[in-house]
Amino acid sequence: MPLTLTGPDDIPRLIRAAPIGISITDAAGRYEMVNPAYCDFYGYTEQELLGQPFTMMVPSEQRRRLLEMHQRLIRGEEDLARRQEWEVRRKNGERRTVIAEAARIFDNTGEAKKVTFVTDITERKALERRLDYLARHDELTGLLNRRAGLARLEEELERHRRLGGALCVAICDLDHFKQVNDRHGHAVGDEALQGAADVLLRGLRHYDVLARLGGEEFLVILPGVTRPGAETSLERLRCKLSATPLARPRLHLTFSAGVAALAGNEEASHALLERADRALYRAKASGRNCIRAAQND
Repeated sequence: MPLTLTGPDDIPRLIRAAPIGISITDAAGRYEMVNPAYCDFYGYTEQELLGQPFTMMVPSEQRRRLLEMHQRLIRGEEDLARRQEWEVRRKNGERRTVIAEAARIFDNTGEAKKVTFVTDITERKALERRLDYLARHDELTGLLNRRAGLARLEEELERHRRLGGALCVAICDLDHFKQVNDRHGHAVGDEALQGAADVLLRGLRHYDVLARLGGEEFLVILPGVTRPGAETSLERLRCKLSATPLARPRLHLTFSAGVAALAGNEEASHALLERADRALYRAKASGRNCIRAAQND
């Protein structure tokens, strides 16, 4: 049953003392009551808000939709309780994310109003985004991690099965990287690894994929590229990396790489990667700092 208010004195004092923002708006969507927590959150005084449209708190492009939802709730066409996430703006222009829970109420004359409870979830959303990022990215280099990189490979394979075209992958391994850590320490090694990842990423097209498989090993996915084109791209990256000084001692790193082209629609990702991995070991056996293609490509 909807709550009925018989007068302003019947609004419990606990509403004004509540730690979350609470407002009451009339049928036209104008503020009739705001509690101190609501004012503190948005940065306005009570006098600045009373009589103003509640849609002032959201970006202009969202106001019409929000007002239409308000009107439907007032008419009883929406559920009596609405819980939605909104981006709002404080008086100083700061953007925040809130959960707004709204319900229809009636005053002592039977006029419909809307009461809204606002909870700030900005920090929670930031944490969720951070956790989502860390679940998919390598914390040191910012590249996709192994799991996300392999997931992207599956997506590219599925796209290839639908649309056709060429697809190549490469596994790159920084040469003698353990010596960097042994001679200069892990802090320098981390800096060098970050620099190498940046060089490789900047040398690829925006729709290519670069992921850190682990340690000093990287996965490169090259959609729409034949094996000769992939070898050319990897050779360009190899030269770019070897010519770029990295980290504080101005280290020059090289990499070895194995390249494999997708053999057909039926080839699974693990088979494609195994061929690239075997080609990588042939590159290492050939003296490192070179590119080798999978046999029978």
